[in-house]
Amino acid sequence: MPKLPIRPRQVILPGVSLVLFWALGVWGWRASGYIQPLILFGYIGTALGIGLGLYSFLPKKRKQWGRRFTLLAVGGMLLVFMGILQRENLQIEWLFLSLLAGVGAGVVAHYSIAKVFGPILIGRLWCGWACWTLMVLDLLPFQRSPGRLPRTWEWLRYAHFAASFALIATLVYGFGFGRGLEQGSLAALQWMVAGNLLYYALAVGMAFALEDNRAFCKYVCPVTVPLQATSRFSVLKIRGDMSRCDECGACVQMCPMDIQILDYIREERRVLSTECMLCQTCITVCAKDALKVSIGLDLGWKERLRRGSEKAAA
Repeated sequence: MPKLPIRPRQVILPGVSLVLFWALGVWGWRASGYIQPLILFGYIGTALGIGLGLYSFLPKKRKQWGRRFTLLAVGGMLLVFMGILQRENLQIEWLFLSLLAGVGAGVVAHYSIAKVFGPILIGRLWCGWACWTLMVLDLLPFQRSPGRLPRTWEWLRYAHFAASFALIATLVYGFGFGRGLEQGSLAALQWMVAGNLLYYALAVGMAFALEDNRAFCKYVCPVTVPLQATSRFSVLKIRGDMSRCDECGACVQMCPMDIQILDYIREERRVLSTECMLCQTCITVCAKDALKVSIGLDLGWKERLRRGSEKAAA
């Protein structure tokens, strides 16, 4: 049986993710003296490496199996093992509570790595490959987006972010909530379960109402607020080769985040949209292999997104 050739670009993303998270694990182990950071980040890095590797080497029709494996392996672990069994609340509301009332440090570390500083290197890879909300949304039937709603809808996530912070600040400073609480408490578990049930209900409801699996991600998710700020600096981004592209528009039609990928290719720029989750759907559907994940230094700029009233390849 002939060996499949391994191209360098196929191992860039799996290798970077694997090394990054294992390095974080070693650093956390050495800095804290506890083995848990090494186990946790090593597990996440290994799951990402395997999933991204499967995506690189599987045939096109089966590539998304790699991403679904990683979503279940990482998202499921964070939700079930860390969230329910360990009572380690990783929701953004608990982050605000931790910052304002000093409730644990695990959630601060999680957001610092996955949502603030990590995206400078790997963009919104966490959203597309490890989010426990997307883990469920990806199972819904609306894989092909009808296009984005008007821009005003996208302000809902900023309102959600502000409302979540205001709620926690009111509870902490107005009612003394959180004083003496610890991560791992019954309250952490109750907030985690109730919050996730609310988020899932809203996300699934929006998906069916708008016939778009990623509607929650596009308009309401508060975590996208810090992610958009730092992912514009991402070293990893999608790059298109205009010499190979036939401008069929398949990448735009199938992009779950409605990014006008073809516009960036025509301008000979990498995909600089902060909405990109590096899910690599565009790479999968490109019949000419004109797209790839690349390493570079550039800055996210004007968003180019397809609205519902616009033609996909315009």
